[in-house]
Amino acid sequence: MIAPPRSPTPRHKHMIRLPGGTFLMGAEDAEGYRADGEGPIRTVELHPFQIEATTVTNAQFAAFAKATGYTTEAERFGFSFVFEGFLTEENARASEIVHAAPWWRATPGAFWKRPEGPDSSITSRQNHPVVHVSWHDARAYCDWSGTRLPTEAEWEYAARGGLEQRRFPWGDELTPGGRHMCNVWQGDFPHVNTGEDGHLGTAPVKSYRPNGYGLYNTVGNVWEWCADWFSPTFHRTAPRDNPTGPPDGSARVMRGGSHMCHASYCNRYRVAARSSNTPDSSAGNIGFRVAAGGPPENKHPTTHHKPQHANPSSHHRGSCTW
Repeated sequence: MIAPPRSPTPRHKHMIRLPGGTFLMGAEDAEGYRADGEGPIRTVELHPFQIEATTVTNAQFAAFAKATGYTTEAERFGFSFVFEGFLTEENARASEIVHAAPWWRATPGAFWKRPEGPDSSITSRQNHPVVHVSWHDARAYCDWSGTRLPTEAEWEYAARGGLEQRRFPWGDELTPGGRHMCNVWQGDFPHVNTGEDGHLGTAPVKSYRPNGYGLYNTVGNVWEWCADWFSPTFHRTAPRDNPTGPPDGSARVMRGGSHMCHASYCNRYRVAARSSNTPDSSAGNIGFRVAAGGPPENKHPTTHHKPQHANPSSHHRGSCTW
């Protein structure tokens, strides 16, 4: 059972307080993915809650690991998924190609502190989002920090920044006036990234302008875990007062897209876009942000499934997550 959240620790005492209320969740435009369950557009009611302005950083996760001795699932499994363009020749030779998405490699020794495998480091990336964290790892951090993961509805409400039914947190244009507003792929995916937005991999957590609520990088940069189990249909008939998702499932919701998203492959860096992954999965473009207050997470017991992490091909879900 999931316990109600405690008061946030000093590391998260300056979270943004949002009033809740009603908002229009989802999208039905032509750029969306109907099979993902982005629609229908529906009115959702939320209680007040708090949410962090940024995703959890490498420095914050390092403090957690040092204080608790926590070992992530990537460390226990012995590998995590890394984009091939970030690997040294030696690490690439030691990695297994994910055939369903060959730009991904299952890289031995890759984890949050060694994001591109052995000999890589986060020394110069202390204010970048922590990556290679599974849903279970994110929950462990929340338990330590007195926070919780946001529900999917809370995440979308916060990511919209007060704008109703806009495609992005700032409006409908990806690059208004030619200005880059988020960290996504530019060029020819997956072969050429021009880095016109200033970043080839992750960007510091306070890059670009915050949205109307003061949240940074809610789209692009890294996928963000949410509390909910994933279903493309459950929300069609589910309660819309502080929804917490299905009672069980095999994959958890991720929102926001990442620095690897591109319109030629997928455009799930829109605020209404959805994706999912098994809760033991990790990769170099998956992180999380924390929330507090409001209703507790879904109190249904966790459904246990046979771990899938050790089979890289099982993680390709036909979306830009991979």
